[in-house]
Amino acid sequence: MEIERKYLVKKEVWQLFDKPAGEKIIQGYLSTDINKTIRVRLKGSSGFMTIKGKTDNISREEIEFPVPAGQVMEIIEKFSEGVIDKIRYTLSCEGKIWEVDEFMDDNEGLLLAEIELQSEDESFDLPEWVGPEVSHDIRYFNSNLSKKPFKNWNNK
Repeated sequence: MEIERKYLVKKEVWQLFDKPAGEKIIQGYLSTDINKTIRVRLKGSSGFMTIKGKTDNISREEIEFPVPAGQVMEIIEKFSEGVIDKIRYTLSCEGKIWEVDEFMDDNEGLLLAEIELQSEDESFDLPEWVGPEVSHDIRYFNSNLSKKPFKNWNNK
């Protein structure tokens, strides 16, 4: 079960923050159905396929398994409905792991932070660079960003 909250990032604060090196991620979506999302991902030199169920509040079933990295781009080219290109920064803040995604290409300018939790009501402190929560705004789901990129939004 994946339980996560998603937030916009305060760009001005994030730019001044001492952050770790980022890791390039390319992910292609084979299905963006509301009941199941299927994607392949190239993260560094590792490949993965992930199947996620329908989101219920901030939780959803998730199954992930390795795929040969050499096949990920072939799968994306032949079968993908949309692609996301981003740099991911992984940080520990107040004992919690945060992932900040800096989106590229058609989603350039978008910065999102995610935190995975053990339960939906788990408490945690927000780092100073975290902005408004967008966990329930489906526009910010990566699968939706692959079809309706940030650059095309009229009211960001």
